[in-house]
Amino acid sequence: MEAEILSILSEELGINLSQIENTVKLIDEGNTIPFIARYRKEVTGGLDDVQLRKLFDRLTYLRTLEEKKEDVIRLIGEQDKLTPEIEQAVKDAKTLQEIEDIYRPFRPKRRTRATVAKEKGLEPLAKLIMEQEEEDIASAAEGFVNPEKGVETADDAIAGAKDIIAEEISDNADFRKLVREYTYKNGNLTVHAAEEKDDSVYTAYFDFTEPSAKIANHRILAINRGEKEGELKVKLDIENELILKTFHRKLVKNSGAAAELIDEAAEDSYTRLIAPSIENEIRNILTDRAQESAIELFSKNLGQLLMTPPIKGYTVMALDPGFRTGDKMAVVDETGKVLETGVVYCTLPHHDLSKAKKTVLDTIEDYKVDVIAIGNGTASRETEQFVAGLLPEANREVKYVMVSEAGASVYSASELGAEEFPDYDVALRSAVSIARRLEDPLAELVKIDPKSIGVGQYQHDMNQKRLSEALGGVVEDCVNSVGVDVNTASPSLLSYVAGINAPIAKNIVLYREENGAFTDRKQLKKVSKLGEKAFTQCAGFLRIRDGKNVLDNTAVHPESYKLAQEILNKCGYTEDDVKNGNIGDLPQKVRNINLKEIAEAHGVGLPTAQDIVSELTKPGRDPRDELPAPILHSDVMSIENLKPGMILEGTVRNICDFGAFVDIGVHQDGLVHISQICDKYIKHPMDVLSVGDIVKVKILDIDTKKNRISLSMK
Repeated sequence: MEAEILSILSEELGINLSQIENTVKLIDEGNTIPFIARYRKEVTGGLDDVQLRKLFDRLTYLRTLEEKKEDVIRLIGEQDKLTPEIEQAVKDAKTLQEIEDIYRPFRPKRRTRATVAKEKGLEPLAKLIMEQEEEDIASAAEGFVNPEKGVETADDAIAGAKDIIAEEISDNADFRKLVREYTYKNGNLTVHAAEEKDDSVYTAYFDFTEPSAKIANHRILAINRGEKEGELKVKLDIENELILKTFHRKLVKNSGAAAELIDEAAEDSYTRLIAPSIENEIRNILTDRAQESAIELFSKNLGQLLMTPPIKGYTVMALDPGFRTGDKMAVVDETGKVLETGVVYCTLPHHDLSKAKKTVLDTIEDYKVDVIAIGNGTASRETEQFVAGLLPEANREVKYVMVSEAGASVYSASELGAEEFPDYDVALRSAVSIARRLEDPLAELVKIDPKSIGVGQYQHDMNQKRLSEALGGVVEDCVNSVGVDVNTASPSLLSYVAGINAPIAKNIVLYREENGAFTDRKQLKKVSKLGEKAFTQCAGFLRIRDGKNVLDNTAVHPESYKLAQEILNKCGYTEDDVKNGNIGDLPQKVRNINLKEIAEAHGVGLPTAQDIVSELTKPGRDPRDELPAPILHSDVMSIENLKPGMILEGTVRNICDFGAFVDIGVHQDGLVHISQICDKYIKHPMDVLSVGDIVKVKILDIDTKKNRISLSMK
């Protein structure tokens, strides 16, 4: 069956069969997705991490499907009910749902009306009715009257027989498939208010109907949440006339005495057994579809957020705003080391603003602060006004930026936060986190559960295991695409490096604390539990700056060092030239050598050699530097300052199915509806926008009461 699975993967994903075979072999050998994507391009045909994860997910599903088929065939066989037709139907099933439908008649059942009727000995009567050869069913039913078993009359016997027929129809896989497909294509999801209310966040769904096959994913999730909270009542409506006619056509052979009874049993089967079950199934299908879409969107948003360019070389002061408790302050240097902490009271009328201003200005002067990072939570607007008012009085040029504090409180109250800053209270840890996430978003945000970072929609309503797996994969891909300084990285960051788990990450930190900084990638093999397999997976993603070998500060894998050295030699360079940045014309010189021939002599292909050339020209490069940097401010605006028609520059903070939220520096993000993103038709905002994009927007409308800002990018 494995060959069939590989063939299915090739057809579904549109990838050459040999690529599929080679990639699956790499996965089965225990190689990580980042390692395969980066260092086995020749083997996979250049599949990227996104393609590889889709392949892995589908491979897992298909293998689970095969295991389920084997289990069902075994279970039915143990009941001595396995026929060649049933076995073939199981083998031909394409989904887990199809297998469930086939197995349904053989699954052990709780007591039902049908099982009770069978206990009363009415199964032969049910078969007699279905054979449709007996003209006088009533008379035949008299023979099944048995008061001792609770069958008092012929009508009781017929009623029990119909219960048996109804369950048999319900258990028929073909009938269930027919009803499921018809209901999905033709059903309407109808929503009403659970009780009369003047106002609710779900008002738009108080009288709502939309075809189930066409309803937008974000609406499904909103309706599900409203139903869960008791605000909405949801029903899947469908005209059943055509379904019942189909049942009649497939079940009734003639117009004899049994026909009416079969029709009655079929209608009962549909109404009592099939329809409620199918409604639940379709609601689950819709939810699964919506969740997968939301998870995909969340993943893209998260990836773009994590790849936000770091603010390098700056000393940052962070203010975590608060009213009663004041603004928690933390100053960190360009490496993230904490220089100062404190509390500034500046957000309430009775606060001593002069004292607060002096404290902040003195701190700016003492530590040469370059940027102030302000958390965007409660009291952030008052803090922003305070900061903008004092900046002109600073003796150096200082700007500020609003930073999302989503998840900062989660980190500060976590075991990790307590372990990292045991002497700080929770509030000060949060301020440090805000400062560090401006300096290096990736390094700081990996300390927080991805679900708490705040760039998704309805994340708490999703399958948490599936969401965690998907987001964990995103973080892993981002960390490995950037690379990690093995001498400064936290255990949290190291644990996302390919081949490294949490215990090994802690062992790496322990090793450098006991032995000093790593000077060579080979030293990693001395770390406890970091064996040869783990070394192969992680070595290329770990950087050693100013080490013995300049290649250790690149994404060149140790297995390719000899190839890299030969490329340098052929082009007239040394490793010192790489270290000193004196090989700017390497790409031009490479054209004069047979790069493919050299690569193949080392057992690799041209893609790996080309990657090596790229790395040699920019040792220690950070791919995030190529993205737009955050906007720094020196003055403040409020929503009251906005007027329709104003053109502003802003940063995309979050993207959802219906639009994008843009920070325009007024505390409240504005919404660019999907219809206002561009002149051409787009299926999704993600088609043209990414989190972190710097965009120009026009104010369309401002609702100060509801704090809503409508924007346009047209």
